Amino acid sequence: MEWDGESSSVSTSKETQDSSASTRLKKKEVNSCQVDLEKQLGKFTGKPLYPPVGKSVMVVESVTKAKVIQRYLGDMYEVLPSYGHVRDLASRSESVRPDDDFSMVWEVPSSAWTHLKSINAALSGANNLILASDPDREGEAIAWHIIEMLQQQGALHNNIFLARVVFHEITEQSIKIALQAPREINVNLIHAYLARRALDYLIGFNISPLLWRKLPSCQSVGRVQSAALSLICDRELEIDQFKPKEYWTMEAMFNMKEQRLTKDLTFLAHLTHFNSNKLNQFSITSGREARDVESKINSAEFRVVSMKISKVQSNPPTPYITSTLQQDAANKLNFSASHTMALAQKLYEGVELRNGITVGLITYIRTDGLHISDEAVANIRSLIIER
Repeated sequence: MEWDGESSSVSTSKETQDSSASTRLKKKEVNSCQVDLEKQLGKFTGKPLYPPVGKSVMVVESVTKAKVIQRYLGDMYEVLPSYGHVRDLASRSESVRPDDDFSMVWEVPSSAWTHLKSINAALSGANNLILASDPDREGEAIAWHIIEMLQQQGALHNNIFLARVVFHEITEQSIKIALQAPREINVNLIHAYLARRALDYLIGFNISPLLWRKLPSCQSVGRVQSAALSLICDRELEIDQFKPKEYWTMEAMFNMKEQRLTKDLTFLAHLTHFNSNKLNQFSITSGREARDVESKINSAEFRVVSMKISKVQSNPPTPYITSTLQQDAANKLNFSASHTMALAQKLYEGVELRNGITVGLITYIRTDGLHISDEAVANIRSLIIER
């Protein structure tokens, strides 16, 4: 099988760039297409892929993750990195065409061709291509793009079975369990990715230049930034339109002599009823009314008619999700969001321990789920019992 980087369905543009040492060719492959997610992407298998069934090529997103997983799975699997997305929207106008059923113009960066060639070379003699990119919308898109590009180049011969596997933590057990439950590409996640990418392009690419002219210090605008700015503006309008209204609350510090205790019991009480009437937030609306109530309270006698002792159960904090991790890191450590996510990515992909073994220490970092895996729960319980 020969990989030539050309295709009849793809227009290839070449640009020559001179340098002092040599003349280099920068190649980007540009493909204009309407996405048809109803067509068959390839032969997907639902059969377990662990224990190994023939030679398998597994594609993940990073080099670190590939090295860790390769050690777990052995020689019957070849684990390769894709280095993220292998295809993206062309960085030019009209890359998303709303009037043409939202057709999109894709381009493959020159660096991505190197990674696609490595995958193609590894597929020689392989029985299975396993797409094991991250278990989210972007990971699903990476798997889809890889299949599309390999198909365009004729790299997927009839004897290769495709499989999409997902895992939320990089441990040997979780990876082997994932290989026992392969599935097809999730079309709904691909639709979500395409919608996200189109919105990013249509809003960011078209509005950002206008913003640069009006506000030179502003770098960009996008689907998230625009919505967040709208929320801030709405809140600011509410603050501007707020009409302050005066109200008073009453508190009293009581000192109770208790024979059973060696010292007096002091506690703070809030006034909730006055003259047999329940008070609401605006029951006392002036300083004069507040002083009248205060004088009557100071001249009255109070007694404790009942006491109740309750047990309060304090639950541990829930596991971190992406937003709470970033919030705590910012509040307690003064970390920026990007720095927090970079550190979390390293912990997820794997850290080399003192024994020289690289192990993933946390679950997938981009999540709003609070689920803890059974393996993690068992390990935590074992550690608590041991100590």
